[in-house]
Amino acid sequence: MKTCWKSAALLALCVFPALPQAPAFPDARASDPNLLGWMAGFPPAPEKLIRHGDGSFFQFPQFRWSFSHWRELMPTANIARGSGPVARLPKSVRVGIDAIEFLPIGGGKPMTWAQSLDANYTDGIVVLHRGRIVYETYRGALAEDRHHIAFSVTKSFIGTLAAMLIHEGKLDATAPVSRYLPELKDSGFGDATVAQVLDMTSALRFTETYGSTSGDFVEYALASGFSPRPPGYRGPAHTYAYLATVPQQGEHGKAFTYRSINTDVLGWLIARVTHRPAHHVLSERIWSRIGAEDDAAIALDPGGAPFVAGGLNLRLRDLARFGEMIRLGGRFNGRQIVPAAVIDDIRRGGSKEAFIPAGYKTLPGWSYHNQWWISHNEHGAFMGRGIHGQALYIDPKAEMVIARFASHPMAGNVNLDPASLPAYHALAKHLIAKPR
Repeated sequence: MKTCWKSAALLALCVFPALPQAPAFPDARASDPNLLGWMAGFPPAPEKLIRHGDGSFFQFPQFRWSFSHWRELMPTANIARGSGPVARLPKSVRVGIDAIEFLPIGGGKPMTWAQSLDANYTDGIVVLHRGRIVYETYRGALAEDRHHIAFSVTKSFIGTLAAMLIHEGKLDATAPVSRYLPELKDSGFGDATVAQVLDMTSALRFTETYGSTSGDFVEYALASGFSPRPPGYRGPAHTYAYLATVPQQGEHGKAFTYRSINTDVLGWLIARVTHRPAHHVLSERIWSRIGAEDDAAIALDPGGAPFVAGGLNLRLRDLARFGEMIRLGGRFNGRQIVPAAVIDDIRRGGSKEAFIPAGYKTLPGWSYHNQWWISHNEHGAFMGRGIHGQALYIDPKAEMVIARFASHPMAGNVNLDPASLPAYHALAKHLIAKPR
């Protein structure tokens, strides 16, 4: 199916191995949404309007506003925080972090932490050290009390839930998907195991190609409702209907290939075995227990299913709270929220050999497991990653958690990693050398 809808091709829900030379864009300061006046005025001027239906919500620089206003553009469902008190994150701001220097991946001139934030179009970043906020900043359309779209960091929440259900025996990691979802029996997912879907080693004829006007990813974005549908659209009515059309290609379990549709299957599996939508399970199992400041939200597809591959909206500090809970072995806010064995399994990572063929130039020696990215570096760092710079980075040795929201003009984290990953590691070493 061909479409001229530009936004569909832009909706990359993952990081990807390589990109051509990035075109020139206005820098972070010149593209600041407050400076440009998007959606300002009552009503806004026609040239300042941003809408989902015309695709303007996912064009740069407009999306520097959109990412902090997602619930105003698409249908979402609430993820309740519960009625308990907010878990405090004490502040112990460190002077001098902005001046920390590092060498970007690929070499070149040393860069400071402060310069890296501008280079990566950072909307907000919070750094926790031993549970205390040592660094925090908000920029552009984001504020401490505003939600931001997390994109594929959402996957790490869903993968953690699925791993919990496996730990409890409600899901069998070795069982074929079709045991739980007979609707997918004749699809490429039918005889893939739950574990293979979790680790994205399922073998599917599905390519996430960004910048194309046709193909698998465009069809998926339209079916899921992420892209506005053109007049006369006759494709799958919703995400689950689309999943049933994806055929197998190759042998399951051999190689890691990042495909967002795996996470959609996980969300469906969670719903099937718990008899609750995945976002309700997220509220019950995690969000209502971590002492979040606010409810979260998740985008819905046209069939009413949560967009678990990339639709989570939340406050930045609450993302940091989730990361701190993971860092502490699943125990936070006075309770064991995720079994320690689940966290230990995530941290061990997946197959490095299966990861290699994916060709991630900025992630040598990494692996992927339970919807988390595992660095296997000397600090044992691991992370959730989302397009345009969304990140949750956990460094156990440094006792550090970094939560970041961003709106980089290029989707793939390959464009941000050179000025992000070494910055995170430099800060970790700084915190280890100068603990409090």
